[in-house]
Amino acid sequence: MRQVAARYRASGADLPFGSLTSRHGVAMEGYFWRLTDPAAGRVVTALIGVQRSRQGPWALVGLGAHPGRFWRQDVLMDAQARSHGPGARAGSAFVADDRRILVDLGPDARLDVTLADLDLWPRNRPFGGSSWFQMVPGLNQYWHPWLLGGRATGTATIDGATWRLDDAQVYAEKNWGSDGFPDAWWWGQAHGFAERDACVAFAGGEVSAGPLRTTVTAVVVRLPGGPLLRLGNPGTSPVRATTSDGSWLIAGRTRAWHVQLVGHGHPGDALVLPVPLVAERRAVPGALEHLGATLDVRVRHHGRLVWEGTSGLAGLEHGGLDRAAAEARRREP
Repeated sequence: MRQVAARYRASGADLPFGSLTSRHGVAMEGYFWRLTDPAAGRVVTALIGVQRSRQGPWALVGLGAHPGRFWRQDVLMDAQARSHGPGARAGSAFVADDRRILVDLGPDARLDVTLADLDLWPRNRPFGGSSWFQMVPGLNQYWHPWLLGGRATGTATIDGATWRLDDAQVYAEKNWGSDGFPDAWWWGQAHGFAERDACVAFAGGEVSAGPLRTTVTAVVVRLPGGPLLRLGNPGTSPVRATTSDGSWLIAGRTRAWHVQLVGHGHPGDALVLPVPLVAERRAVPGALEHLGATLDVRVRHHGRLVWEGTSGLAGLEHGGLDRAAAEARRREP
């Protein structure tokens, strides 16, 4: 029985109340942290993707910051995701979990922060960000925003300048799957609202497992002082997404709730971020990501507006290998 359960989890799937953040052992397991400092108008992001090719594990790591359109990345061969709990490492260049983030990609790209007062995904929920899709084996992509708030304290060295992070808001997620990234996807996350405990995140794209193919968008909203909403189940809480390189319109509803997200960012301000090609042990341009975009949020309950907010430090992403590669070529000097 234990072997059957291990094989099921190794397919990427999880039963209800499963340990979504721990290592699955699939082709790609990505961990992402986003630190937002509204008082200083700054954002710092750190990511690590642990891939498993026939030659062994390898990692794509990166550190980004706003303002300044700062980005540094590296490909490292010494990599491992944590077997219990969230986090991963790549040698001494990147070590991060639910308590500390240490990144050293050179003298102009470093991060050292500790995390506290964590607002974790509720344990009493049977499913995570992917909802019941998490039980389907072999999907190309699963998503779980496991950390919806908290406090980050420490320093970031960005392009030679030292930023002090005394009370930055923190968000973290994991994405994993059988074959890297889908052909097209869209994503967003925001803190920095007037209400500190408010958090918004969404992720969508083409999901596949063998002959099964569909397009799904999931939306998560932590209401100020209120419940955690998760929309995106076909039939019961459908979400419509219309996205481009500079605009995001996400709308979802249940019988009681309606959520609308409207995001804007100038395409010329976006970073061109990499995605891993698992079997080839290398990364290629794959996404246009804004680190300091604008996101407007409106939430209604039975038609009554219960919360609206705006963040000017939102992360908004539009992904697709062909388009992002073309944009990277266009920006080359």
